[in-house]
Amino acid sequence: MDQQEFKTMLESEGFEVLIVEREANQGMDLHSHPFEAKAMIIEGDIRVVVDGKERHCQVGDTFHLAANIMHTETYGPNGVKFIAGRKAVA
Repeated sequence: MDQQEFKTMLESEGFEVLIVEREANQGMDLHSHPFEAKAMIIEGDIRVVVDGKERHCQVGDTFHLAANIMHTETYGPNGVKFIAGRKAVA
């Protein structure tokens, strides 16, 4: 799936679409979001850890987080830029 197809899919599923950028070698400690999130990496890489399981996502990879899921994020040596879809939960 290319970037435009991913954006189209997000919009068709009712997600707000935005571009997120994070600085190199940074991260976020354990936290959650009050919204469902889907993302496609377009530059750099990110490691997301949920329940002790790490997922390393690079350019072209996608990931999904349900709302209110506790997780950590770590951004690679070039930071990360991704297409993000956010959808509020009822």
